[in-house]
Amino acid sequence: MSKNRMQKKVALHTLGCKLNFSETSTIGKEFLSKGFEIVEFNKKADVYVFNTCTVTENAERECRQLVRRALRSNPEAYVIVTGCYAQLRYEQISQIEGVDAVLGSSEKFKIFSLLSDFEKKELSCIYVSPTEELNNQFGLASSSDSDSRTRAYFKIQDGCDYKCTFCTIPLARGLSRSMNPDLVISQFKQLIIEGYKEIILTGVNVGDYGKSFDINLYKLLLKLITIEGDFRIRISSIEPNLLTDEIIELTSDSEKLCNHFHIPLQSGSSSILKAMQRRYKVGDYQKVIYKVKKIIPDAGIGVDVIVGFPGETEDHFLETYNFIRELPVSYLHVFTYSERPDTKAISFPGKINHSDRKRRNSMLRILSEKKRNQFYTEMIGRDTEVLFETENVEGMMKGFSSNYIRVEHKYDPVLVNEFCTVNITNIDEILCQGTFKEIKKSVA
Repeated sequence: MSKNRMQKKVALHTLGCKLNFSETSTIGKEFLSKGFEIVEFNKKADVYVFNTCTVTENAERECRQLVRRALRSNPEAYVIVTGCYAQLRYEQISQIEGVDAVLGSSEKFKIFSLLSDFEKKELSCIYVSPTEELNNQFGLASSSDSDSRTRAYFKIQDGCDYKCTFCTIPLARGLSRSMNPDLVISQFKQLIIEGYKEIILTGVNVGDYGKSFDINLYKLLLKLITIEGDFRIRISSIEPNLLTDEIIELTSDSEKLCNHFHIPLQSGSSSILKAMQRRYKVGDYQKVIYKVKKIIPDAGIGVDVIVGFPGETEDHFLETYNFIRELPVSYLHVFTYSERPDTKAISFPGKINHSDRKRRNSMLRILSEKKRNQFYTEMIGRDTEVLFETENVEGMMKGFSSNYIRVEHKYDPVLVNEFCTVNITNIDEILCQGTFKEIKKSVA
């Protein structure tokens, strides 16, 4: 039998946020180092690994469906379930037929030390540390888009000290903690050596970086932008109360920082924000948005918003809708509230029926499309710097601008993973199109 036929295969599937994708990629690299071949989830594999999310509605049902799909491909496959949902609901997951191992948030990075083999047994193995033990642990993680060498997601922070009433992440990931800044620098340099041109700093609460090291995100950014190389940095998401004037001004001054912020709002109603136990008021959020646009006029701004939170009346929702409609933001990520076990909000009165939740979600998604179209329209006739990716789809290639505009261009391998100046000429649905002008060799 050939070596390739003997090589074991693993399939990885991720639910949830970019942080989860980053961690799944790290798990995948560990399997590669052990001689495994990584295959697509819909292919036959010897081992299936599911990295779960506690925010996902109907997480247990999704988990059961994924396990069934995997076992249809290979009834003898070894099935591992890990991640946030596994941390919180390990007993329920272990009862799902076909699950062989349940690994908590910390244990996901210890698969080969915890599991001596991948042979199916009668009972599931459970390895889950108590949440309080997570507070002194930090799992390294980085990933790329579709295994390209263009954009890397780099985890520098984990956990959260906030106590939002709708969220289980602090229970699943523990308190806020950060990667040692010296290690951040060395890992960052390694990503540049590997050829990545855009590095996205990610975590549960990235803006909270550095408390235990007497450093903050601003000071870390100051260090990162002095590193030699042809790259730019994007912050994945940052809380409005942690987006400081220093960070905004540094972004304006440095070409190595993307003119793009994703700033969670959750609600445009002060009373709903209070019920959510968010750490800012509507007026505070508004000031941050206008400050960003004043200092960086072409900044792209994304917004997270939740609809259907308990007690959200139609008037509360319209407050949110009208508030966002008047803000100079670029797009929305809209989430429908779902009841999560072990959260304060699950016992709140005033539950919103699902038809109203769906209708409100739809209204905000339409508003998001209008905001995106308006933002893109404002860019027509202007030059922007785009980092094109490797994928060739029907003769076209795509990339992101610094301010997070998705740009399409006729495929040219010379432009792959290069910072290209493009003049935006028109909009095609959710994409911009433009005329290539030149390759910019360095953003130093």
